[in-house]
Amino acid sequence: MGFFVTTLIFTVLGIISVLCTRICCNKGPSTNLFHVTLIATATVCCWMMWAIVYLAQLNPLIVPILNEGE
Repeated sequence: MGFFVTTLIFTVLGIISVLCTRICCNKGPSTNLFHVTLIATATVCCWMMWAIVYLAQLNPLIVPILNEGE
């Protein structure tokens, strides 16, 4: 999968998670804001971890050196 497709998947899953939290855990305005903030932060952190690993594999800093004698 490409970078943009997986980014879209993370975005959709984040929105679905926020909506489910708003429906299932409706305990007041400050608690709802706290839950939404936690889910949004977790979604962004997971996406950033995936994006860094994905992009690091596209252009590695260390190029393998092939030994012809072995």
